[in-house]
Amino acid sequence: MSVAGPVGYFVHHQGRGHAERAAAIANELVSRRPVTLFSARTDIFPALDERIELTLIPSLFEPTGDENDRLADLSTPETMHCAPCGWPSIRSAMAILAGWFDEAKPSLFVTDVSAELGQFARLCSVPHVAVLQHGERGDAGHMASYEAAIGLLAPYHRSLEQSDRPDWMLRKTFHAAGVGLDVANLPSRDEARRRLDIPTHEDVVVVIGGGGGSGLPTAPLTLGARGEPETRWFTIGKVTSEWHETPPVNLEHKGWVDNPREWIAAADRIVSSCGNTTVHEILAARKPWIVVPEWRYFDEQQCKAEVLEREGLAAVSRTWPSHRGAWTGLWVRARSLELKHRPVIIDENAASHAAEWLNGLALRGDTSSRPGMERLEVVG
Repeated sequence: MSVAGPVGYFVHHQGRGHAERAAAIANELVSRRPVTLFSARTDIFPALDERIELTLIPSLFEPTGDENDRLADLSTPETMHCAPCGWPSIRSAMAILAGWFDEAKPSLFVTDVSAELGQFARLCSVPHVAVLQHGERGDAGHMASYEAAIGLLAPYHRSLEQSDRPDWMLRKTFHAAGVGLDVANLPSRDEARRRLDIPTHEDVVVVIGGGGGSGLPTAPLTLGARGEPETRWFTIGKVTSEWHETPPVNLEHKGWVDNPREWIAAADRIVSSCGNTTVHEILAARKPWIVVPEWRYFDEQQCKAEVLEREGLAAVSRTWPSHRGAWTGLWVRARSLELKHRPVIIDENAASHAAEWLNGLALRGDTSSRPGMERLEVVG
């Protein structure tokens, strides 16, 4: 007989995708075994099952002012990305995790995402699962974490996988397409417009800014909107503007909204970057789509944009259009894609499937009960 150990789950606090998929998986997994989430923020999660433990740890990436600058010139080994010396916050975070490893005796630890924490778990003799992201991640740090992992979790469909993944990685990868996203009940275009008070006869472009960057640059959008004076252009999310812009009257900035799915459903055409959450929400809506990847570490969005272009899912521009003709050409490409023939690449049950897979891996890490174990645990 074995004792089901808990699963620990590190959640990066940038953007919203990490927290959304972690919450969805944890809510499914907690009925099978205890789950503890670790993150530098606790306000980023959607509703969590009350049985899930949420532990706040110091950020591994942001200085607090207490760092020892005399150690700042130490070089970083190729097997690490962010491992500065003399940071009390990192030391405290690692101590919390190491203490939990020792006390809770977890059967599995999931990292979404940190190559260092994956290697740390392995050094603490805890099997770990690394969440995969797109990007140029063939460096020594990522590959060490992937090779040390008992499994890899990809929050996207197998058809969206990069072509350069080695076979040994693919053999231990579980693809949970669109995990953490509720795309089953998108409102219709007319219903979404009724809720947003947009007339059904109007041509509408929605431009979406993700949560992980500095904001949409509005100067290129003024060119696109001015080139289509009969079309209403809306932006949702953070924007950044420049002094020389001359905004047209058909371009409206709505800022952060609580209902991005309604704006996606209401649109006739969409412009966006290609964060994981944004990609899957737009794919579910099946609209003509222009993708402009944002700067991210390891060219994450550039690589994802290449996959979307390869699969014929979006018209991709590597930079923001700088004149009206560039916008026109992109819309011609976007409209030419066979939207009705897009494959179904979102699994409505991705969270439960991922939880089942993780539980199967955790079973390998469960401790075996031995005679006297229960007595010793009571006495201790």
